[in-house]
Formats: sequence, C-alpha cells, structure tokens
Amino acid sequence: MASPLKSILATLLLLAIALPDCQAKSKPSLLGKQAIHHAIGRQANHIELPKRHKPKFRPGPWKKAHATFYEGGSGTFGGACNYKDVAGEGYGMNTVALSSVLFRNGQACGACFEIKCADSPQWCRLGQPSLFVTATDHCPPNPSLPNNNGGWCNVPREHFDIAKPVFSRLAGYKAGIIPIQYRRLPCKKQGGIRFTILGNRWFYQVIVWNVGGAGDVVRVQVKGDDKLKWTQMERDWGSTWKTSAILLGESLSFRVRASDERYSTSWHVTPKNWQFGLTYEGKNFK
Repeated sequence: MASPLKSILATLLLLAIALPDCQAKSKPSLLGKQAIHHAIGRQANHIELPKRHKPKFRPGPWKKAHATFYEGGSGTFGGACNYKDVAGEGYGMNTVALSSVLFRNGQACGACFEIKCADSPQWCRLGQPSLFVTATDHCPPNPSLPNNNGGWCNVPREHFDIAKPVFSRLAGYKAGIIPIQYRRLPCKKQGGIRFTILGNRWFYQVIVWNVGGAGDVVRVQVKGDDKLKWTQMERDWGSTWKTSAILLGESLSFRVRASDERYSTSWHVTPKNWQFGLTYEGKNFK
C-alpha cells in the first residue's frame, strides 16, 4: 500500500503536466490570432456594405450674374446640348444658353435654374417674378469684344442667354442686358428618363433626356441581357453619349449618374429587337 506522501506527489506531478496543455487550449497563440484575423478580413472583403443614402437634390444658394436674350425656336434652342425639339421633349421655351463657365463642356445640359431680375428698377417686371429654365444650349465667348461690353459670355463671366420668347417675363427687350439672381433647382419631369438611340451597328449614340432631380448627367453606363456587361459610355457632345460596344440584339439597361452623385438604373428598357432612331423610356430620379 502506497504512502499518503507518495500519492500527493503523484497527483501534483500529473497537474504540472496537464496545466500547460490546458493553457494552450484556452489561449490561442499569436499565430492563431493572426490566422483568425486574416480569415475574418477575407470574409469582410466579400461583404457588400449597404450604400450610403444620398438625399434628393435641393435648391442651391442664390448667386449674382447677368442675362441677355437670343433668337431661335423649338428646333434650335437645344443646339449645343443636342435636344432635337425642346417643345416636343417637354422643356418648352423656358430654356437658356449658358456661358462656358456654367456650361462646362456640356455637363450642365439638363440642369434647371430659377432666375430673377434684380437691382434694375427701370427694366425689371414689377414684383420680380421668377423664370424657371432648363440649360439646353451654350453661349459661346466672343474674345473680340470686352467682357463688359458685348463679350457677355466670355470667361470668367457667369451669364445666361435666355430664349427670347420667355425673356420678357423678367424684363423688357429694350433692356438688352439685365442683372439677375439665380439658383439651381431640382428638375421636375413627367415620366421616366428617355433614351434615343442613334448610329449604326459599329457605332452607337444615345441621347439622354427628360432627366429629373439634378437634371445634369455626368455618367452613363449600358448593359445587355446576354454578352454585354456594364460598359461605360463617353460623352459625345451635350446630352449625347457614345460607345463602340455592340448593342444590337440585346435588351438594354442603362444606369445614369447625376452631378449630385445619385444614380438611377433603368432595367431592360428596350426589347432585343430595338431599332435605331426610336426613343425608349426608363426610370427617373425620384
């Protein structure tokens, strides 16, 4: 029979052997921690985080500028933006040509403004009524004339050349040029964004119009339902975008991004057998 002392010593020896093993199981090593961290990191890379909600486009601050008027009609007031018929496309005669600083090489096409005649009691209409207009054209500079005497649209002037049929709502034509206050406004449109497809089987143009919200478009992508993945289009001029990707034979979807960084995706707005020269309607900004 073993003595009590020997039994105690044997028990202590067993505990000394078992304790490190228990600690190893209960506390992962540094290498184990790194492995867990990398595994979580790899999984996190595949997690699609919810997109940050972007608020609707809001009116901008009031600024000062000047305005004149120019001759034209429904088929010409959409000039530099390539709107074919401003009346037929829902813009009416409430249109304006912007100086280069505001036009920004066509990016401002479709932007909406509120304009008031200001600080000119001799010419401004009583009550200073507002005129609501859409940017559809470019007022080119005239370097041969000074900025303050005929070169109204020269850089760096912010200037509005208003369609003549509606200029008289602000002031009399005899005024010639008037000081104004203006601000950006959200565009209110009936129906969805319109996509007019032009070109041929090797080169495609899409006129994007009737855009609500901010109104001006900074990016357009197109996607087919078969071979064509999301493809970035390039601005051709004004509201017209282009691509050499093959679009024929596919039901097309478009993604439009406005200057306020909001975007609207119009899924399958065309049938597979869409045709050149036709206009298709998508989803507008809310």
